[in-house]
Amino acid sequence: MENQINYYKISRKEWSGFYKDHITPLTEAELQKIKSLNDRISTADVAEIYMPLIHLLKMFVTTHQKLQDDQANFLGIRPHKVPFILGIAGSVAVGKSTTARLLKTLLSEVYPAKKVELITTDGFLYSNKVLKKKGLMNRKGFPESYDMERLISFINDVKNNLPAKAPVYSHEVYDIISGEYEEIASPDILIVEGINVLQLPSKQKIYVSDFFDFSIYVDAKEEDIKQWYLERFGLLLDTAFKDPKNYYYPYTLGDRKKAFEMAAKVWDEIDHPNLHDYILPTRNRADLIIVKGKNHLINELMLRKY
Repeated sequence: MENQINYYKISRKEWSGFYKDHITPLTEAELQKIKSLNDRISTADVAEIYMPLIHLLKMFVTTHQKLQDDQANFLGIRPHKVPFILGIAGSVAVGKSTTARLLKTLLSEVYPAKKVELITTDGFLYSNKVLKKKGLMNRKGFPESYDMERLISFINDVKNNLPAKAPVYSHEVYDIISGEYEEIASPDILIVEGINVLQLPSKQKIYVSDFFDFSIYVDAKEEDIKQWYLERFGLLLDTAFKDPKNYYYPYTLGDRKKAFEMAAKVWDEIDHPNLHDYILPTRNRADLIIVKGKNHLINELMLRKY
């Protein structure tokens, strides 16, 4: 274990030793249903990376509940449930969604009596209609393309154990689905996944992460992330994009090389500056940084010192 200013830098081998039970509650088939299209994950990753992480999160969940009870006792009021909120951030195509779904599954296994929910912040993007009106279609994914006030209000309601509705985003039509919502009601644990969950909105004085009880940043070198992004694009051309209703369907009808040139241009003009200007600077706000190398292999983890 290597000490850095704010983090303990921990190798994969050392991290795997922090969980002694060596139980892997998922089969390879179950795992394949959880992972994103071109992500790489194995039962060895579950045993060596994610089960130690679940063990760590259990300590934070227990401490969180004890703090709520102690605070209620201090105030002389009746203890009430305050949901534990876990945030997951990182670049597009880095594997955030796989991490979020896997943690939801594992936490549900560990806490069968608890209600574990997951939402992504994609639903809090402005609709394409609003983005066009604001002249922001080419800035989709940048901080100003999100209704951060609505997102913060949503998480505030969840934290206060109030029913909350999250808009639904479709990656097929590349837009918010009008009138469709995902209702989150009284969860014990809520996982919030998105590129922007550790960012400070320009017109707000509060971070989304102010509501988090633990946060994770999934990290990798940009050259690897761009490669995964283009690999995923190719797989989508072969599968999902063949649906005529899909936003990217026209790209399956033309020259494949030109389609990849378009995807690379999107990375260079949108995803690259967004990563460097707005996403990467939030990395050191996370409690845990998961560092990936080639083929999505997790090489090391960095745990914030307390």
